[in-house]
Amino acid sequence: MSATPSLAAAPALPLLDLSRFDGGGADRAVFLSELRAAIRRFGAFYVTGHGVDPAFLDTVFGLSRRFFDLPERDKLAIEMVHSPHFRGYTRAGWERTRGRADWREQVDIGSERPVLPALADAPRWTRLQGPNQWPDALPELRPAAQRLQDELTGVTLRLLAAVAVAIGLPEDSFAAIVAEEPTQLIKLIRYPGREVLPEDGDAAAGQGVGPHKDSGLLTLVLQHERSGLQAETAEGWVDVPPIPGTFVVNAGELLELATDGYFRAAVHQVVTPAAGTDRLSVAFFLGARLDARVPVLPLPPELAAEARGPERDPDNPLFHTVGENTLKSRLRSHPDVAQRHYADLLAAAV
Repeated sequence: MSATPSLAAAPALPLLDLSRFDGGGADRAVFLSELRAAIRRFGAFYVTGHGVDPAFLDTVFGLSRRFFDLPERDKLAIEMVHSPHFRGYTRAGWERTRGRADWREQVDIGSERPVLPALADAPRWTRLQGPNQWPDALPELRPAAQRLQDELTGVTLRLLAAVAVAIGLPEDSFAAIVAEEPTQLIKLIRYPGREVLPEDGDAAAGQGVGPHKDSGLLTLVLQHERSGLQAETAEGWVDVPPIPGTFVVNAGELLELATDGYFRAAVHQVVTPAAGTDRLSVAFFLGARLDARVPVLPLPPELAAEARGPERDPDNPLFHTVGENTLKSRLRSHPDVAQRHYADLLAAAV
């Protein structure tokens, strides 16, 4: 059996219908109030009414399963360590959350953009931009992943517009930092099951992915058939099981910064499935442009008075410069890539 934290008797995350944002009158106003309350209290919620074809999502999960069923040599042909842009396949146990190994295998697919010139005075984060690695053994994955990225970007931008209106700001309040080239990342993820024994004596032994906040603005989590996602609330950890037709939305660190802590990024984790089973999911992360600096938005006075400031964690400093914040997260999560492609930065930090 997997080691599962004790769950508090807390309410499930709210479920919001995004199509209500496109309406008007009282229903739209109630939706915006519920959205503000959901992010303020939990940092996360379920969303329906997103408009993404469920048959297409079934296709994506089918392709994900086919990729993870490939022979290991085909998966390792696009192993992330070959990419200075942190793209490609990661074996189970090779990504880290707060220094502990996550028990999941995954493929990271970012924005398909050209490599930036390697200028002597270029910011460090410019190395993050570049092409993806695509598996020759599954050519169908590329067009499906790029379509998914486009559709989920559209959903997330609608959500950001709704978030802005929910806190008394114009719909386009985030446009200045996301326009043209937002930071986009899809993770196709498989959590292999394994037995966790009492004598293991390690809380991380059941860690599919450890407790963390996402580094972007908003994250969409597309769950398949098996549960395992958990969110931290004031009452304790709560399960976030799959609900057909919904995505889970997590607020990220950049939203926490932009609202001066009025909203806090969601803390969440995934528990390892039981031995003999596995769990598939897809996560989509939308952040600001790498060259952007996140401003503190001018909240209405009554909301600004409730802003708590972003959380200050000496082990996880937050930077308003998006590229630096993103680079920090990637270097910590993938030490093998960091050693191969960023050894100069690691040496300078010593």
